[in-house]
Amino acid sequence: MLWRSIRLACTLACLIRTAAAGAQTVDVPALEPASPSARQAMDDAWWTGPMLANSASTLPRGHWLIEPYIYDIHAARADSYGSRAYVLYGLTDRLSVGVVPIIGYNTGGGGASSSHVLLGDFSVQAQYRLTQFEPGSWVPTTAIEVQETLPTGAYDRLGSNPNNGLGSGVYATTLQFNAQTYFWMPNGRILRMRLNLAQTVSGHASVDGVSVYGTGRDFRGRARPGNSFNMDLAWEYSLVRAWVLALDLTYAHSHGTDVAGYTMANVGSLSYPTPFRARSGSQSAFGIAPAIEYNWSPNYGVLFGTRVIFGGRRVTTTVTPAVALNMVF
Repeated sequence: MLWRSIRLACTLACLIRTAAAGAQTVDVPALEPASPSARQAMDDAWWTGPMLANSASTLPRGHWLIEPYIYDIHAARADSYGSRAYVLYGLTDRLSVGVVPIIGYNTGGGGASSSHVLLGDFSVQAQYRLTQFEPGSWVPTTAIEVQETLPTGAYDRLGSNPNNGLGSGVYATTLQFNAQTYFWMPNGRILRMRLNLAQTVSGHASVDGVSVYGTGRDFRGRARPGNSFNMDLAWEYSLVRAWVLALDLTYAHSHGTDVAGYTMANVGSLSYPTPFRARSGSQSAFGIAPAIEYNWSPNYGVLFGTRVIFGGRRVTTTVTPAVALNMVF
């Protein structure tokens, strides 16, 4: 499914760029900038990136990108406060590597809040750039990204406080295709567009007692989250050099999670294992994330945005306001 989506995305990107290039050769004064000077130069547009979509670009060799996010995932009667930071390094001009640490604190959900700030699952990633956009060309910047999520966050043996769970307990591998291109609007301003297509394959976790999978204190067994597919289409419009409007549209589909094992049932003074098996249904969700960016230099900027997850199947509606600081050096 991922490779069919990648081929379709590449075809669409080529058609869009070709159509845009053809349109720019038509002499229609009402749709062209008044003069060549009205066409915004690429180095006159400063960006932090939209709230969700990853860039297809890689860092120049020897340079760093650090981008911490602070957010609140708000659902009915529950909040998950957290921080996710992207720490990336340009190993070569075409290859960037990095880590994504997560910390968080949960409240609500019918139970006690987290006992302290928690460490979530830790990710490592690498991105290799395939092509590079050049003004006047229809070829977008494209890249392949591989991310491995490590089960560093607590997920089971949570005792009387399920809100102490911030991990999944599984290794998960994500293969992602990223694309990025630029358009010049009729007023000469730049519209930057990104596309992310990602497929994640998860392993299984041994589960003991109360866990993030809804098991009780007497449960012993295993859990395996279903594989998932994610798509993100994003746009950024350069109002002026320092200010940018951004918008992400997302779709996610994940297969159901399998939980299998046994619980101990007490009969008089004796305990007997009782088989237990459950499977959650597959989930599909849509999301939107408008944001505004302010950049005080080409390498430093801040983003304010809100992600809303809604619709789909077996999905809890969430609203997630966030602020991010983008630094490249």
